[in-house]
Amino acid sequence: MSNEMVGLIGVGSLMLMIVLHIPIGVSMAIAGAVTFAFLRNWDAAFSVIGTEATSAIASPDLALIPLFILMGNFAAGGGMARDVYRLAFAFVGHLRGGLAMATIGGCAGFGAVSGSSIATVTTMTKVAYPEMTQRGYSERLAGGSIAAGGTLGMLVPPSIIFVLYGILTENFVLTLFTAAIVPAIIAVLMHFIAIQAYLRLSPESGRSAERTSWSGRLHALRGAWTVLLLAVVVAGGIYSGIFTVTESAAVGAVLSMAIALFRGEMKMRSFWAALHDTAATTAMIYVIVIGAGIFSYAMTLSLLPETLVNWIGGLPVPPLVIIAILMIFYIIMGAIFDTISAMVLTLPFVYPVILQLGYDPIWWGVIMIMVIEIGMITPPIGINVLVMNAMLPGSSLGTIYRGIVPFLIADLVRLVILILIPALSLYLPTIMGMPR
Repeated sequence: MSNEMVGLIGVGSLMLMIVLHIPIGVSMAIAGAVTFAFLRNWDAAFSVIGTEATSAIASPDLALIPLFILMGNFAAGGGMARDVYRLAFAFVGHLRGGLAMATIGGCAGFGAVSGSSIATVTTMTKVAYPEMTQRGYSERLAGGSIAAGGTLGMLVPPSIIFVLYGILTENFVLTLFTAAIVPAIIAVLMHFIAIQAYLRLSPESGRSAERTSWSGRLHALRGAWTVLLLAVVVAGGIYSGIFTVTESAAVGAVLSMAIALFRGEMKMRSFWAALHDTAATTAMIYVIVIGAGIFSYAMTLSLLPETLVNWIGGLPVPPLVIIAILMIFYIIMGAIFDTISAMVLTLPFVYPVILQLGYDPIWWGVIMIMVIEIGMITPPIGINVLVMNAMLPGSSLGTIYRGIVPFLIADLVRLVILILIPALSLYLPTIMGMPR
């Protein structure tokens, strides 16, 4: 049996274990170890398991992950999402669809401190959905804006998924953060446009609130000072060079805890809940990373990715056609799997193809994460939609899906723009002279 055939059997066994609901990290580790053993021997397979586990646990780069998760959990427990939402509402609430726009702004702002789409959707559903429905917004627009805005959680830096991508592909995390800034701004603006277009077709779905006075805006600004402080310290520390990314994550975690305690928002129960959630999420990510490392080693040894690269390179089609096929594939993956799982499952095969086609790995990191996030709101699954529907027992899944349509169209337009104009992602890292 050829090495490539052994690799294909390994991929097939991985898919079977996932269908059987075995955790993805464990499935990748088992499939990778068994494949490696068939290609070499069991001693070598067990050696790879030990090496990958030790490497992950000892990695200083992976230390970013629990720190950013902890910062996001303390920020959520400290009521910072509510402050960001009120600040955004104070400035745009008087516009047509202003409350929906404030929700998008709140999602982007909270995403910057939580780094998680699911956490953003969960928090903003509690904060924004009651406000929107009480003020006469349709359930369709309210649900759609929260579910779509939640996808910004992974795109707005600092983001856990960018950290993982940088580690797994050996790219600089700070460069990835910088490359995501312009696409994140475009994402927010495109969502604003989607809201306005939706309300032109259905004016009764959202109405304007009274204009907030400048004194009210200043009051909202003072109320959100803790969030602004956290964002300035974390982002400012990173981009000014005062902190490394890891140091900035540590400072952010400590500062978010101090803010939550100072405001009296965090009690002992919520404090332990934040630690428990951080530990559980971190353990899950570490298992996935270790499993991905073992599986990647096995696939490289099987020569399957190399064969795939050579086959795709020989296809008589332009590179953009291959990118378009990958986009469809990742939207489907994003609808089925969470972002991290979709990325680590495919990187061993897709990343070499991207390099072979001559595309920039930093640009591809932004595009891939963005398209997987689009999959998280794509019917018929869409994890963000399912999470939100579970939190709103009286809501209809179909209503939320219909509300997502204008945002989904805007996201696809944005995706096309960023694919056709890579400079939008690479401009900031280039002018700042960041390592590639």
